[in-house]
Amino acid sequence: MHLLALNSRLESFAQLLTIIIIFILVLAVTYFSTRWVGNFQKEKLSGNNVKILETMRISNSKYLQIVKVGTKCFVIAVCKDSITYLTDVNEEELFFQENQAGLSSESFKSILDKFKKDKPHND
Repeated sequence: MHLLALNSRLESFAQLLTIIIIFILVLAVTYFSTRWVGNFQKEKLSGNNVKILETMRISNSKYLQIVKVGTKCFVIAVCKDSITYLTDVNEEELFFQENQAGLSSESFKSILDKFKKDKPHND
């Protein structure tokens, strides 16, 4: 009787282990295939002639975008169901911020040192 119970437990454990291995394999295949498809689409859709220079959100579903097509720059309004041409702009008149999204170029250490200096010490 003990031998039968032991065999049943081993079979259950083997089934559980098999299911876990299959699950991990399915996750791995899904992950790598999704990355491959994403990279393929990125390469296919990336062009050299059309670039979005800047996007400004006006409301939840409305944006202003400065788009460069070839050598010309345009301002367009992008809404939920439509895109509207607004005007041409001269690229020389545009101001591009050096740091992405207005982030400071200061190092984390220098910012941390400022906070340490400003904080009063209670010893």
